[in-house]
Amino acid sequence: MIRVEHLKEIERVLELINEQTYDSEIGRYRSSFLYRGMQNESYYLTTSLHLNCKEKHRELEKSILRNFTKYAAGEEPLLDESVWRQLIIGQHHGLPTRLQDWTYSPLIGLHFATSGERLANMEKHGGILWKIDVHEMNRLLPKRYQESLREEKTNLFTVEMLNELAPDLETYDEDMQNDSLVLLEPPSIDQRIINQYSYFAIIPSGMGDIEQFLAEKTAGTVKYIIDRSLRWKIRDMLDRMNINERLIYPGLDGLSAWLKRHYYVKDM
Repeated sequence: MIRVEHLKEIERVLELINEQTYDSEIGRYRSSFLYRGMQNESYYLTTSLHLNCKEKHRELEKSILRNFTKYAAGEEPLLDESVWRQLIIGQHHGLPTRLQDWTYSPLIGLHFATSGERLANMEKHGGILWKIDVHEMNRLLPKRYQESLREEKTNLFTVEMLNELAPDLETYDEDMQNDSLVLLEPPSIDQRIINQYSYFAIIPSGMGDIEQFLAEKTAGTVKYIIDRSLRWKIRDMLDRMNINERLIYPGLDGLSAWLKRHYYVKDM
């Protein structure tokens, strides 16, 4: 089931930012949620591979990864050792892949729901913040994947764990079918991944509709629709928290994007 909630008051946004559960075993507060921000409420959950290659995404995926690995060998010589590393590096540099970006931080999720588009359109439509429960997603996994998580005492997979469980995409797709997916913690290959608190959902090729999967298989998924009247207020609040392009994209590109938006003059 997907619960849909319309966010119209900043107070409700602050509540979800502070959403945590007390863990009596460690005496600390923790969250089991991951978030994904989308800048337009009309957008549907999908992957860049599917958007780019449409109905041919399955047959073209291997060609994309093979050529990426071949031509990127000079900069990333270890790519041919792991398909999971190929996907991560490729996604990080804009390659169409089956990976879907998520973050542990609701603030980062809200950033992506309120940035990255023409600023004149900010008040023309709402944005989206998706929330999924990691524990719930893991309970859907095949038994040997769950056992691997228990053995490693973790809730998220690494490249090394996946290399052992599914060394190729065919094995992964056969294991997952349309019933489950893996949540992957990427290696900290650069500051951008670190700052974005990034995680990836690895979408099986047989999962034709991600939102249908979430609706049928989960109970804790939430789709927050951010009212268009609230988007600038959230955007300016995030800037005060230092959640902006300068942090998300370290370097001159991020700095320039932040300054461009900071000095944007709205039509009144």
